[in-house]
Amino acid sequence: MAVFNEGRLKLKMSEINLNDVAGSVASNFQIRVTSQQGELHTKFAAEKPIIKGDEVHITNVLFNLLDNAVKYSTENPEIEFTTENKNGWVVVAVKDKGIGIPREHQKQIFERFYRVPTGNVHNVKGFGLGLSYVKRIIDVHNGQIKVDSAPGKGTRFRIYLPVKVQ
Repeated sequence: MAVFNEGRLKLKMSEINLNDVAGSVASNFQIRVTSQQGELHTKFAAEKPIIKGDEVHITNVLFNLLDNAVKYSTENPEIEFTTENKNGWVVVAVKDKGIGIPREHQKQIFERFYRVPTGNVHNVKGFGLGLSYVKRIIDVHNGQIKVDSAPGKGTRFRIYLPVKVQ
């Protein structure tokens, strides 16, 4: 995060296939989800999955979203991880059936150090930097991130990244 604040972020831009990156991240998470008697459902259906981006940072973004989906799920995580094309974008979605985020906190979750208050429950460790990082990386890739969530119902994050024009 210090690199962001000091304006020293250097991106190594190249053509990357989001289906491939998502598949790699999913395979790394499969063991973790299975060990918690959970399920990770994947469908990488983007027909135009190529973007111009920094593969390391995009991988970190997807890793962070899946990590949150596991951390904020109840005992047996059930997660959907998908890609698709929509109006010139590659849309990557991570959906869980976890604890959810109250509407009044959804705008703030992308702020540095912000953590949704959970009363006296401290079973999830962290500094509140993950989603701030995710948002910054998506912003520098000229993308968008959207969240849909409801307490007790789960959360869906959707990342929109521009398709690289061939």
